[in-house]
Amino acid sequence: MNIAQNIVAGLDRILTMELVRVTERAAVAAARLRGRGDEKAADQVAVDAMREELNRLAINGTVVIGEGERDEAPMLYIGEEVGSGKGPAVDIALDPLEGTTICAKNLPNALAVIAIAEKGSLLFAPDVYMDKIAVGPGYADGVIDIDASPAENIASLARAKGVPVPEITACILDRPRHGSLIEAVRATGAAIRLIGDGDVAGVIHTTDPEETGIDIYLGTGGAPEGVLAAAALRCTGGQIQGRLILDTPQKVARAAKMGISDPKRVYRTQDMARGDVLFAATGVTDGNMLAGVKFGRNSITTHTIVLRSSSRTVREIKARHQDLEKF
Repeated sequence: MNIAQNIVAGLDRILTMELVRVTERAAVAAARLRGRGDEKAADQVAVDAMREELNRLAINGTVVIGEGERDEAPMLYIGEEVGSGKGPAVDIALDPLEGTTICAKNLPNALAVIAIAEKGSLLFAPDVYMDKIAVGPGYADGVIDIDASPAENIASLARAKGVPVPEITACILDRPRHGSLIEAVRATGAAIRLIGDGDVAGVIHTTDPEETGIDIYLGTGGAPEGVLAAAALRCTGGQIQGRLILDTPQKVARAAKMGISDPKRVYRTQDMARGDVLFAATGVTDGNMLAGVKFGRNSITTHTIVLRSSSRTVREIKARHQDLEKF
C-alpha cells in the first residue's frame, strides 16, 4: 500500500465517526442559545465547542476555511493548527454555526458544518463573495454553466431531469442584489425557494430534491461557504461552479496573497475540494434535511449527516445522548 492509500485509509478509519462528534458538540452548544437574539454569543459557544472537540482528534490539521483571519477571530481562524498533532496532515473547512441569524431567530436550517480533506486538497478561498451555481448528483457534467443565463440553466436541468420547467425549484438567498436573478428565474416559470441565510444548507439541499424540493442553487454568497458546499457535493456526486467576486483592487491583492492569480477563474467541484473528503453537518434548528437539537429531561437528541467522497457513502445519524456531561 502506498502513502496516499495509507492516508485515505487513515481518514476513513479514524475520522468518519469522529467528525460526527465534532459537529454534534458545536450544534448542541449553539442550540442552547437559539431564539435568544444574540448571534455573536451563539457563534462563540459553537466555536469554543468545535475547537475543543477538534483538538481531541488524532490529526495534524490546518484550518483553511474558518472564522476569519488570525487578527479577526480568537479561535478557529484561517491558518490555525488543530488536533493532537499525531495523525494525518489534513485541511479543514468549517463553520461552527452556519446561519448565526437563523439560530438567533430560531428559524429553519441552522447547521454546524465541517469538512476534512487530505493536505492541500481544499481551496484556500478569501472571505469575499462568490457567484455560485449548483445541482445535486445524477446529472452529466456540463448540465449547468455559470456563464449561461438562468433561463438556459433551468431549461438544461429540466431536460436532464425529464420534467417541464415549472417542476424545477431554485434556491436563492433573499437579498436585494438578487432582484434581477429572481425576476429572470420566475420568468421561466420555475419556482423559487427564498432563504434568509445559510447558503451551505441551500446548496446541500440540491443533493436530495425529493426530500427538500430544491433542484438548483443560484446566486452569490460567501466564498468560504462555497468551499464547504463543494466538499459536500464532492461526496455525493453533485456539481458546483463558482467565481470569486474580486471587484476592488484590494480584494484582488488579498486573493493574490492567498495564491489566486486569475481573478476570473471558474472553480468547479474538484477545484475546491479534491482527493478524499469527509463532510459532516448537524442540525441546530429544524430544517428540510436535518432536525434540530432536541433537549429532553434526561437526554439530548441530534441529527447528523456524514459523507465520504471516495465511497460516496451518506450516513444519517440520529443520536440520543444520555451522557449529558460530555456537552
